[in-house]
Amino acid sequence: MGFLQNTFSLLIGTGCGIYIAQNYKVPKIKDLIREVMVKVKVLEESYKKPGDGKDKESK
Repeated sequence: MGFLQNTFSLLIGTGCGIYIAQNYKVPKIKDLIREVMVKVKVLEESYKKPGDGKDKESK
């Protein structure tokens, strides 16, 4: 009985997901992650200490 219930839930969820994706403007996760990574890199560069990238104190 558990197998049929799980399969039914999967089918209903898939059907709802397809309907929502076709009828509403849903952002693409890949593009969203790419935009976040670009913003994180810009933020990281703004807080980075100036220098040539080599640790001068370790010599």
